[in-house]
Amino acid sequence: MRRVNAETQRVTRTGPGAGAVVRRLGAPGGVLAAVVGAFAYVAAVDPNEPGHYPVCPLLRVTGLYCPGCGGLRSAHAFAHGDLATALTDNALAVGGYLLFAVLWAVWVIRAVRGRPLRLDLGPVRLWSAGALLLVFTVVRNLPSGGWLHP
Repeated sequence: MRRVNAETQRVTRTGPGAGAVVRRLGAPGGVLAAVVGAFAYVAAVDPNEPGHYPVCPLLRVTGLYCPGCGGLRSAHAFAHGDLATALTDNALAVGGYLLFAVLWAVWVIRAVRGRPLRLDLGPVRLWSAGALLLVFTVVRNLPSGGWLHP
């Protein structure tokens, strides 16, 4: 909204009040609080010690690593600032953490500006993400993909 001050002939922009901005930041703030809480829990309860978390059912039944295997250990290492260990536990998960951080920052910026976050998740992107998960799963279960084992 534009308002002209007749005495000084200045054009000033008046935006929404601080309350509207705080309301728009509610959803991104809630998501961030949930993610920080989950990472804090995983940082406090070490998944490297047996008995704290259940074993992956696919790994238990078939002996194959799923794309999520090592994700908790990766999150634990990432929360402790050990990026090298996080990458060796689950490199795809670390990429997911970084992707989340970028998308969350874009969401906050758009919320402050009063614009909705629009994700174009068309079929090409969804199939590409599925193909990436499939390739990661196959490669980490090959004998030559041992460097991707958690």
